[in-house]
Amino acid sequence: MKLSDFDFHLPEELIATRPASPRSSARLLLAQGDRITDLRVTDLVDLLEAGDRLVLNDTKVIPARLSGLRHRESAQGPVSARIEVTLLEPKADGTWSALVKPLKKVQDAETIHFSEALSAEVVARSDGQALLRFNLVGDDFDAALAEAGAMPLPPYIAAKRPADEKDKSDYQTVWAKNLGAVAAPTASLHFDEPLLERLRAKGVSFTHVTLHVGAGTFLPVKVDNIAEHKMHAEWGKVSETAAREINETKAKGGRVIPVGTTALRLIESAATDAGVAPWEGPTDIFITPGFAFKAADGLMTNFHLPKSTLMMLVSALMGVETVKTIYSHAIASGYRFFSYGDSSLLLPRR
Repeated sequence: MKLSDFDFHLPEELIATRPASPRSSARLLLAQGDRITDLRVTDLVDLLEAGDRLVLNDTKVIPARLSGLRHRESAQGPVSARIEVTLLEPKADGTWSALVKPLKKVQDAETIHFSEALSAEVVARSDGQALLRFNLVGDDFDAALAEAGAMPLPPYIAAKRPADEKDKSDYQTVWAKNLGAVAAPTASLHFDEPLLERLRAKGVSFTHVTLHVGAGTFLPVKVDNIAEHKMHAEWGKVSETAAREINETKAKGGRVIPVGTTALRLIESAATDAGVAPWEGPTDIFITPGFAFKAADGLMTNFHLPKSTLMMLVSALMGVETVKTIYSHAIASGYRFFSYGDSSLLLPRR
């Protein structure tokens, strides 16, 4: 298929820059096959049935955006340069890969100071990125980063406003647990504790998995033939408990519905013909039309960027023409798009 098959025009005013408040008051587009209904996220209590299972990504977003100073001696005396850093992922040797702007203003072995407590040495530079080694590790690093860092808002929000303190809670799920993501699993941002309690009382079950969402989730597809696209890899884990819960739900006839494309990609990475198996490691699964789903019976997800891999994923689940109809309806009805926007519950006709 061609990249143009997943394109659409989105009015600028439909890009959300703040989430709904309360979280669960956001709009929810229900698509059952080709039938569309306009609802609210709180209506999930009526839409889901006892015995259904929601799969939740419990990754925790780190405040990965840092602003610091590089100091250097020159013939004219001491000089400084403002350096902006976005952390991408930790490496096995304890360093972090990061986007550094402007990269030309730093050299290997130089130190960037982000706060009185936090600094990092530039270990190496290549391919527009840098490797950084911080002066702190473990809980000390987490605490200093929480103090100095800002949430790494998606480019389409960051272009409209800077991140602030409110984003540190808004851009985090209520069940976030395992630090490591630099982007939120945004469909999950619509859940609050009152909604979770109502779903539990209804008999809906929850399974937690971990996929650390990387900055690559925002990378554009640059090839016209989508089969030539190389998907970015992200680390994930499906525990033995999670695999067992999913398999038991399917065996009893319940529906397994991932909340967000990250949770869906992870359980499909772990899926076999015999069921979902425990799984840990990097996944670069690329789901496009024609993909045979083995684990997911539906998907709760926000509205995605044109020509993105996530548009291809929802088209694989629902069908290309159906997704075009869904998005046309969403735009005409004024749904809010992208990370802080409204959501949808996609239930394909089986």
